[in-house]
Amino acid sequence: MQNRITNSFDGVSIAYSVSGTGEITLVFIHGGLSDRSVWDGQHTAFAGRFRVIALDLAGHGESGHNRREWGIPQFGKDVAAVNDAECVSRAVLIGNSLGGPAAIEAALLMGTRALAVIGVDTFQDMGRTMDSSQMRLAEEAWQRDFDGSLDQMLGVLLYPDTNPSLIQGLRQLMSRMPLETVCAMFRSFAGYDTGAPALKLSVPVRYINGDRFPTDLQEIRKTLADFDAVVLPHTGHFPMLESPLEFNRRLSEVLRGLSIGCADLDE
Repeated sequence: MQNRITNSFDGVSIAYSVSGTGEITLVFIHGGLSDRSVWDGQHTAFAGRFRVIALDLAGHGESGHNRREWGIPQFGKDVAAVNDAECVSRAVLIGNSLGGPAAIEAALLMGTRALAVIGVDTFQDMGRTMDSSQMRLAEEAWQRDFDGSLDQMLGVLLYPDTNPSLIQGLRQLMSRMPLETVCAMFRSFAGYDTGAPALKLSVPVRYINGDRFPTDLQEIRKTLADFDAVVLPHTGHFPMLESPLEFNRRLSEVLRGLSIGCADLDE
């Protein structure tokens, strides 16, 4: 696996990792307060069949924090910048949480180079406009008590019987993000219409979601014409970390269903 850096549209440095040499590239996009390390298991599982890229969005991990205008469209441009730097011609964009809408924004920028978007525990409320007052309250809560807000978030995202070491690892990872960047992100989400970009998509969208939050398939199909979902039982917000073998198996099945070749994984 090679670690590389490129610049996004606004000059912010974007760190990413590359493995494999396949004709099709799987591009993995993490969620908010996370980084590309959550996809390390997918490098191992898929690099024998695909080229695999995982990136740190601006403000996360090893990428730059010096962005002036934050937002989901800007995160999509980070993803597109990495694909441009690697001359990717055929890509499946796979995004966890915040990475899901970022993948849609990137797919729109990439045009025919994007083959599909796969969301990972995301899009449950596709079509919703993110409420400005809720985003303001979230920002204020994090400003008052960063550690308490982080613990509360993890308590909501994960089942109570989740492996304590996984919870602790996620907490350490997410606590590295500067408060200023966290607050800037929450502000930028206010008023974002999750359905408007999706309506412009011409590629299939698939989900691999946990069941911690309900996924309303009928409602989502009002926005996405070519859509299907897999819901993993007793799984929270990070399926690739909570049940990595099952997640990789399901991702392999989804790729095959999209006629994107992937042999059975060796377990």
